[in-house]
Amino acid sequence: MIGEDFNITKSRIYLKIAIGLTLIGLTNCGNSNKTLNKVQKAIDKPNIIFYLADDQDVYDYGCYGNEKVNTSAVDRLAKEGMLFTNAFTAQAICAPSRSQLFTGKYPLKNGCFANHTATKPNIKSVTARMKQLGYEVVLAGKSHVKPSSVYEWDREWQPVPKKGVPRDYIPLDSIEAYFKTSNKPFCMFITSKYPHAKYFEVEHASKEDIKWYPFNADKKDNKDFVNKKAGYYKSIEEDNNQIEHVLKYVDDYLGDNTLFIYSADHGVSGKFTVKDIGLKVPFVARWPKVIKPGTTSSQLIHYTDVLPTFMDIAGGKATDDMDGKSFLPLLKGEDIQINKYVYGVRTNQNILNSEVFPSRMIRNKRYKYIRNFNALEVVKQNLTGKPQVDYFIKRGATAFKKEPFEALYDLQNDPFEQHNLAKNPELNSMKENLKKAMFSWMKSQGDILNKTIGNMPIITPKGNKGFKLDQDTPTRTIPDAVKNTLKKGDYIVIEHW
Repeated sequence: MIGEDFNITKSRIYLKIAIGLTLIGLTNCGNSNKTLNKVQKAIDKPNIIFYLADDQDVYDYGCYGNEKVNTSAVDRLAKEGMLFTNAFTAQAICAPSRSQLFTGKYPLKNGCFANHTATKPNIKSVTARMKQLGYEVVLAGKSHVKPSSVYEWDREWQPVPKKGVPRDYIPLDSIEAYFKTSNKPFCMFITSKYPHAKYFEVEHASKEDIKWYPFNADKKDNKDFVNKKAGYYKSIEEDNNQIEHVLKYVDDYLGDNTLFIYSADHGVSGKFTVKDIGLKVPFVARWPKVIKPGTTSSQLIHYTDVLPTFMDIAGGKATDDMDGKSFLPLLKGEDIQINKYVYGVRTNQNILNSEVFPSRMIRNKRYKYIRNFNALEVVKQNLTGKPQVDYFIKRGATAFKKEPFEALYDLQNDPFEQHNLAKNPELNSMKENLKKAMFSWMKSQGDILNKTIGNMPIITPKGNKGFKLDQDTPTRTIPDAVKNTLKKGDYIVIEHW
């Protein structure tokens, strides 16, 4: 071990000497200041690490107010860096959420707006963008994005099986070895499988061990729910152990010029919805000597902003077709508006229940507007006259019969979205402004939906992939009379499925 560390130290010394000689040589040869600046800029580029947890509510961290769960590693990052209180993903589901991080584009624009679907093949992702700016781009852990032609990682390490725990671990050995030997700027996504179910088994858990909120307080006396929640908390603690290992490697092998961001891809309590319990994400950033420790930002930021920010840090600039904007000024201490609005989408097809119930959301810092396009109150207007299609449209509306066609929430006074104000005449102007901006955004995204009631397209995967509406899934049974009845022309085929 001593000999290995000596060799690593020796390699780094040689690298620094080589860089120094290069700079001296360039100066003596009379090369321009432009060339010298280019070399110095390459030396100064920070390493970028993005740690992504899987299916964890923003409310389940000590630094976000939950004292019942152990998130000491993330809490440490918040003390040493900046905590964001208004960070969002556009979709509360794995693949569409990750595709935004990697492309800077919302799900409808990048093509991955149903789970397990692929990004459009002509899009340049973080791998191409950051390579062009001199970075090595690495994925360590869960992928859940495709195709490989869009996501060409310089290095990719799969999750590692581990005994006695419910999920595979991140590849800690590979991460440590890489940090030890890296000799060029890198952008690494460490993507954990925790705390995503399956959870640890916890018997005889107490409801006093759980932090309760308005959206789940009615389950305090449900023993199965309490046990499951306790297992989820334990899975969070297991991920906390992984993060602590990674932070030790960062402190041991990397310098202060390392940006470390922690987040979780979406909330589990609001999975598949456009409520804040699904779309609001934890987001904590540490960058010594750049980010002031112990700071907080309430500015609206979004997963589509991550790649533009990384490109900005690397000396590049987001392209015009990206949806996101750089929030580098926030990291540097400027409290400026990054986004006036953030948006969310819901596509309930191609998940296990696979119902027709699409939704769209727009949100500013205080108010949120939601339209549920196939709500029960408008389902009759959505019917097509084709029995094999209308069965599934009605089924979708019935599955979510408690969800209204329109919803408006005052998040300042009602952060858990318990009181729908859509019919409040005093807020009609706000509702109409949000609605207008949302439909304008939808049009720019090439959305399959529009403001016309009665337009209810259904989607299906290309080939035999995914969960088709007229077939059974592991959690849903379709009556024999309507099985395999949907025909070409009844649905939109998603080409990049």
